[in-house]
Amino acid sequence: MAVARRGTQGALLAGMLLAGIAQAQQAAPVAESDPAPVPPADAPAVATAPISTALPQDNVTTLGEVRALKPDDEPLDLYRFKNPVKFGDNRFSRDWSEPPSPEQVSMGGGYIMMGVVKGVMAAAKGVNKLTGGPAQIQAAVARPPPELSAEQQQRALRFSQEQDAGDAPPAK
Repeated sequence: MAVARRGTQGALLAGMLLAGIAQAQQAAPVAESDPAPVPPADAPAVATAPISTALPQDNVTTLGEVRALKPDDEPLDLYRFKNPVKFGDNRFSRDWSEPPSPEQVSMGGGYIMMGVVKGVMAAAKGVNKLTGGPAQIQAAVARPPPELSAEQQQRALRFSQEQDAGDAPPAK
């Protein structure tokens, strides 16, 4: 198998390019409305194609009548259909965070200050992990509601009944 050298490849590519251009020029119809300009006598012989002066408006087709329709009563809900397939988190979605808006950058002291704060937070997280300390942000644990003793429940019931009796309209 023979391998063409770089010079041969370039010549072959240039020849194919010229052949493609010549074919494209032959395929395109040219409207001859003006005769070709006559070159001066001392100018070298150059092949010139006639210039088309046909207006592009001659080839334009127009549409028929267009009618506007009354919109439906029910507006289109773009969020009507939900994707039934739920994808779990992957490595990229867990590590991705949206870039800050210009307002957040200005409120955070600028890009340099935000970078410093992010670096300090990463260092603190690493130190906390090395020392085995608890996480800085922990989930809240709700305590159970307080239990009332039997005496407290009786007292609350009597108080509630007294309040309801005081709100009742007087009997006529």
